[in-house]
Amino acid sequence: MNPPLRSLDDLLTALRISWRDYGEDDNGFEHFVEFTLTLNSLAGHLARLRLPGLVRQCEGLETAALALFGDPQNHPISAQSREALNRQIETLLGSIATARHSETDVEQRLARQMEQEGVEWIKQRTVWMMVAPHNDWAQGLSAQLAFYGFRVVEMPWGSDLPDDSAPLAVLFIPAESADKDKPIHPEALAEVARVRPQCAAAQIFYVGAPRNLECMVKLIRAGVDVAIEQENQTATLLSRILDLVQTRAQERYRVLVVEDSRVAVAMIQRALQQYDIDSHAIEDPRRLLEVLETYRPDVVLMDMYMPMCNGVEATRVLRQTEAYQALPVIYLSSETDIGLQVEALRLGGDHFLTKPFNAVLLAATVRTTIERHREMQRASRYDGLTGLLNHTAAKSRLDAILASQTPGSNLCVAMIDIDHFKSVNDTFGHPVGDQVIRSLAWLLKGRLRATDAVGRYGGEEFLVIMPGAKLDEASSVLDRIRITFQSLPHAHAGGALYASFSAGIASFPIFDRAQDLVAAADDALLEAKRAGRNQVVRALSADRFLVNARDDAAS
Repeated sequence: MNPPLRSLDDLLTALRISWRDYGEDDNGFEHFVEFTLTLNSLAGHLARLRLPGLVRQCEGLETAALALFGDPQNHPISAQSREALNRQIETLLGSIATARHSETDVEQRLARQMEQEGVEWIKQRTVWMMVAPHNDWAQGLSAQLAFYGFRVVEMPWGSDLPDDSAPLAVLFIPAESADKDKPIHPEALAEVARVRPQCAAAQIFYVGAPRNLECMVKLIRAGVDVAIEQENQTATLLSRILDLVQTRAQERYRVLVVEDSRVAVAMIQRALQQYDIDSHAIEDPRRLLEVLETYRPDVVLMDMYMPMCNGVEATRVLRQTEAYQALPVIYLSSETDIGLQVEALRLGGDHFLTKPFNAVLLAATVRTTIERHREMQRASRYDGLTGLLNHTAAKSRLDAILASQTPGSNLCVAMIDIDHFKSVNDTFGHPVGDQVIRSLAWLLKGRLRATDAVGRYGGEEFLVIMPGAKLDEASSVLDRIRITFQSLPHAHAGGALYASFSAGIASFPIFDRAQDLVAAADDALLEAKRAGRNQVVRALSADRFLVNARDDAAS
């Protein structure tokens, strides 16, 4: 078996080799399969890197390849089809090289800047804002993005694009909010189509899109990744952009194969390995519950006909076991009777693939099934108001991060609480209070590193986990965020209000258990409140605290 492909370089090399080998072998259908599998895997990898423009190109190439897949007897494909695919391959590889070169230039400039100005906690993310004439809303949005740690480059529609930065996102701001019955102006579609090829790695947003299917389809075809409707557009846009700078721990996908044919198992595992998907196979379904408990897969590939029981019966047992009621099951069978397939799905299955299976379709079905299942699980772990980890998930993340610490490593945990928050709700109402909470959540997401974890611990209280951070460093970062937050206006019917927060920080290895870190950070937070609020306090030991020197002039 080939080794799993874990990096972009691995995937690009495999793509070139499989395409080259296909061209050199007149009977090379297997090489075409490898080529198509690698394309699918590359598209998934680019999606995880959040490079939507490149994903579009890769998926377009994959679609063209799958259209030529057909029967092995149809290969090799015609010279004309091969040349058309080759042009698409070269275009994709060129776009990836350009995006990587641009990112390298940015990193080099940032490195020089950091040497001159001192090391920054995070690199500043650039957002391009393409603004149509007669739009007064963009200026306020630009100011808000700056508060949350972004460098905003405003440009009128039709202007030359800067070549000195690679944007994280590109925002298109039309002249006015679109009416739901008013079509998208052709100028807007042309402007998106002009910018899209030059920003292959960026996420493109169109702000103020009408709630109209035809208009949104046109925007997507032009190159828009996210169309933001005019209702609640500021909150939605800020939340989506801040999501781009967050990373989520990605465990390797795991598939349990229940199949009594060794040949079928070998083919399945070979297809899955292309995606770095781990798999474990058992021949006897009687071992199913035992292996599920130890292996804990994301999905089960279940043969329909096996010794002792069939796949439907085994799945029905799973659906009566609380821990596995929602575990996805994909049937594999040579059964072609549609009635029996529908009955199998009705009795607990999620998908049905017939043997002999297409390796590309198998791998794609497994991956998308796992991703959707994990996304559903993820939804239960995130707070609805802020998009942050909820209380339970934040504690679980701390446990996981702490378990990975090695001797000599650093880790800081902070507890943050908005000062006098009850009076905000009592005076201005809960909607304004919710906006204050959301603003602090956005500020933390924007100003902290992608590797840091932030959770809404409860009400107006937040938990921040900073792997690799020393106590002084974490304290300094949070103090800068505190200064920024106290100067951030929160709009309400009568004008704007200002809020502040207090924070307590504890560090590993001074406190080496999760509950001790949280308790020490909470004690330091109480000390900050006793000392007058609006400040950061460090826990030096169980009963010694250090208050940060106040430097609010920086605001």
